[in-house]
Amino acid sequence: MEDIVQQVGALLLGAVPTILLFVVLVAAYQLLVQGPLNRVLAERRARTEGAVENAHKAIADAEAKAAEYADKLRLARAEIFKMREQRAKQRNSEREAALDETRKAAVVKVTQSRTEIEAETEGARQSIQVSAGELASQVVRAVLPLAAGSSR
Repeated sequence: MEDIVQQVGALLLGAVPTILLFVVLVAAYQLLVQGPLNRVLAERRARTEGAVENAHKAIADAEAKAAEYADKLRLARAEIFKMREQRAKQRNSEREAALDETRKAAVVKVTQSRTEIEAETEGARQSIQVSAGELASQVVRAVLPLAAGSSR
């Protein structure tokens, strides 16, 4: 058993340089490769997350601008609708005013025409009465000689 312990001791003594070399290699790997690699990966992750955050911010800004544009468009449409409505009201009021003016002119013309017709009617009545008197006189003159001649 002592042989085995001596052999194991010799192996261990022979493995010390390998163990030291392995420890130095692991430390060098940590220092030269793993540290910079971790830093690069962390920086890359930060940049990626930053880019994603920037993209989210840009999307949010675009959505806000789209909403603002939609609001402005809605307001502009409402304004156009109000202007159309005002124009229609104005046209209707102008049309009503023109109709009222035309009605008033028609009433004036009708009144004037009635007055003229009444004047012409009155003139015709007087003319008829004068003619009737003259006609009656003519009838009487025409009938009297006939009546006087038949009684004789």
